[in-house]
Amino acid sequence: MKVRLAFAALLLCLGPQAGAQAPTQAPPARAWTVEKCSRYAQSWSEALSRFGREGLSAEFLSRHDAFLASGCRTRDVCPRSPQELALADVMTIAAMNAGAASSFVPFICRD
Repeated sequence: MKVRLAFAALLLCLGPQAGAQAPTQAPPARAWTVEKCSRYAQSWSEALSRFGREGLSAEFLSRHDAFLASGCRTRDVCPRSPQELALADVMTIAAMNAGAASSFVPFICRD
């Protein structure tokens, strides 16, 4: 499982955003937020295709769906299982690779 996750993480890191050039002029903040969310949603879809949903709780998936539906503004997804933690790690790397800060991802446990 660890090898599979590491390989998938590498694939996500080398995805279409990996070679993206930084724009010569910074886009407006709202447009950049929308673009980050779009890139993140694409990476999420790819990760679910590669990993599947085994070991991911209904709560984890529904909270993540809410994050995407909010335009990537709500941050309230707590990974608990080993599979959820591994996927959160992969998605953090993918988000950073797509030009978003690690604080962009929705993963936080408040308890």
